[in-house]
Amino acid sequence: MILKLKYFLSLLLVFFLTNIVISYASDDKGKYYQSLSKDWRSIFPDGNRNAAGPKFYKHILDNYKSFQEFKEYNKHYCAVSGSLIGSGSTPQFVNVKEDITEKQICGYYYKCCWPCVCDLMKYARVKKINKEFQEGSKDVYSLIIDNPCTKEDFPEKVNKNYFCKGNELDYKQVETKDSKLIIGILHEAKFCEPSDLRKISANKITGRFCPIRNRTPINELKSGMGDIFIKLAR
Repeated sequence: MILKLKYFLSLLLVFFLTNIVISYASDDKGKYYQSLSKDWRSIFPDGNRNAAGPKFYKHILDNYKSFQEFKEYNKHYCAVSGSLIGSGSTPQFVNVKEDITEKQICGYYYKCCWPCVCDLMKYARVKKINKEFQEGSKDVYSLIIDNPCTKEDFPEKVNKNYFCKGNELDYKQVETKDSKLIIGILHEAKFCEPSDLRKISANKITGRFCPIRNRTPINELKSGMGDIFIKLAR
């Protein structure tokens, strides 16, 4: 009887401690989403977040000096659409060309929907940028696009004033590098191995859905952001 009681109490203790750990972990992850939700109106005064990943990136870089926090906050928005992403979202393993060299860089991208993955892989580039944080100097694999401010067909559904001052990028509102617009980051980035590319090709989204989307004429795209990000980035 005493042994059974001890066993029961041991199980109860394990259950209690496990739930405390899970609770703390959940609260820790949830805080990033809640914090960005709370700051929504200060980031997007007119409420228009279309393709405004650069605004999230700038907000996070300016307000969070811990590298760990910087990485975590950058998991909670889609760089392509500008949508918030809830905690616990599963990232997509992708390959994106490195700026200038066009070498394939592989890493994890946090997305709101699968079409954004395809558009990112085709139209964005990656640039390794060194940044200073509380922990010291860190390399950030930033997702970038060319300056869209000079485009005659700048997408009407995107607030141009968020990014541009005339034909130039507005450095007070967005982060730039070598006159390129930073829209987000690629997590756990590295140069692709052949096995990485095989994995990406075998994936249902990156291997099957993306080639179909990429072959579809822009004016026929309906899913995801439609043609909005494509017009911004191409």
